[in-house]
Amino acid sequence: MNIAENQTIVDVFLTASREHASKPAFTCMDKTLTFADIERLSGQFASYLQNHTSLIAGDRVAVQLPNILQYPVVVFGVIRAGMVLVNTNPLYTKREVKHQLNDSGAKALVVLSNIADTASNIVAETKIEQVIVTDIGDMHGPVKRLLINTVAKHVKKLVPEFSFANSTGLLNALSLGASGKFTPVARQVDDVAVLQYTGGTTGVAKGAMLTQSNIVSNMRQVEASMGYEEGKTEVFIAPLPLYHVYAFTLHCMMIYSVGGHNVLIPNPRDLPSFIKAMKPHKFTGFCGLNTLFNGLCHNEEFKRLDFSSLETTASGGMALTSDVADLWKSVTGCTVSEGFGMTETSPVVSMNTPDDIRIGTVGRPVANTEVRVIDDEGNVLPAGSPGELMVRGPQVMKGYWQRPEATAEVLSEDGWLNTGDMAVIQDDGFIRIVDRKKDMIIVSGFNVYPNEIEAEVCKHPMVMEAAAIGIEDAKSGEAVKLFVVKSDPALTDADLKSFCRENLTAYKIPRVIVFRDDLPKSNVGKILRRELKEEEAALTA
Repeated sequence: MNIAENQTIVDVFLTASREHASKPAFTCMDKTLTFADIERLSGQFASYLQNHTSLIAGDRVAVQLPNILQYPVVVFGVIRAGMVLVNTNPLYTKREVKHQLNDSGAKALVVLSNIADTASNIVAETKIEQVIVTDIGDMHGPVKRLLINTVAKHVKKLVPEFSFANSTGLLNALSLGASGKFTPVARQVDDVAVLQYTGGTTGVAKGAMLTQSNIVSNMRQVEASMGYEEGKTEVFIAPLPLYHVYAFTLHCMMIYSVGGHNVLIPNPRDLPSFIKAMKPHKFTGFCGLNTLFNGLCHNEEFKRLDFSSLETTASGGMALTSDVADLWKSVTGCTVSEGFGMTETSPVVSMNTPDDIRIGTVGRPVANTEVRVIDDEGNVLPAGSPGELMVRGPQVMKGYWQRPEATAEVLSEDGWLNTGDMAVIQDDGFIRIVDRKKDMIIVSGFNVYPNEIEAEVCKHPMVMEAAAIGIEDAKSGEAVKLFVVKSDPALTDADLKSFCRENLTAYKIPRVIVFRDDLPKSNVGKILRRELKEEEAALTA
């Protein structure tokens, strides 16, 4: 089977938009946009980009939005205009935003006003030519829009001051686009559609080039594994950020393609608002991760929701623990289906299908996907033997953006991708992940790379050396523990945490800081995180 069906993202989008025109596509904050609304508004945004900016097909557009209605409008507009989407985390610091904008060469930025002050401080140091700013209530009708935006700005004080040299509001952009003509752009299946940034195995942020075919293939692979009934309307709760490829492929692609309804959750940490948003819907699906399942199942209001229609719970992003899987099943009556993926694979490699869920595994490979495990010498190992998991399939990225050497390190000429994860392929084809990338830390499903933490901390003038490891945390799965050698004895824990807050996204900030006289090193002077982990294990044993 040709899983991509020789289609582009726009082919899939237009087919779904027209087949399901009158049905609800996305709901957020009590406002719903139909499939026809999404087609119309995204076309207006594409027209704006084509006729009112200097951008051309192939240019990169950074989108820095949470899960709000503007996200699918803007994203599909960018792709319909033949441009490349650069998904950008709204939680990023100035340094992180600046790196991603410069590395991608993005020429336009779409940003929520609540966080626009961060970008406004660095945008002059990038290639950004046009900034489009949106207020949180912009997709609502005039009266409710005014109320939501006024409360956000003047009552809750959620919108800091910011200024851009060349910017416009999203509503103005849509109005300008509506008055012009949108010209469809022909794209090939091997054209890059999305630059999805990842730390890979080294922690250096790189843009994985995901092609039209990569995204559509993975959408079809997931759809085939889920086995949706023709004519049935799926209603999926979407708390995971759409700027992550896991949620993007599931909600904006797969659920959209089958005419499903996505209920967007802008801030999943606000559990009262989260649960209130779920309550009106007879939801059939939920996409989450271990820490979110755990938090919800300990909330009394959540337990009182109606789960009678819930048939699918998808888990990814971090390991699913058996106690949380059991808890979710006892509260909702639905068994969690865990899968495995990575940014470089668009992202799904394997998953448990609804009719055959094996807790403790990440399922079997999705359609048209080959997997194998190898030893340190590259020899293929038999079933049941642990080794590094290798993947080959239509969802594997084209490579890293402008990084041929980094690409060559993980992607062979014959298409095999080194995942860096240790796994066992069982006799029945189910995969167990036995260990993940050697040093990566996963905080509430977010990848945190020690190299990045250490590099930033060592920029502090009173730090001589630093090493970061992951420690167990009941709430977030793992947290960052930092070991520091001072160059000035006056440095305090509070000083260093304040410095980290300025330069690192919240989930990357060390939970624990330990000052030491020295750090363990190899005979060539390399800091040995392994020994720090062993020390930590001995302390908690």
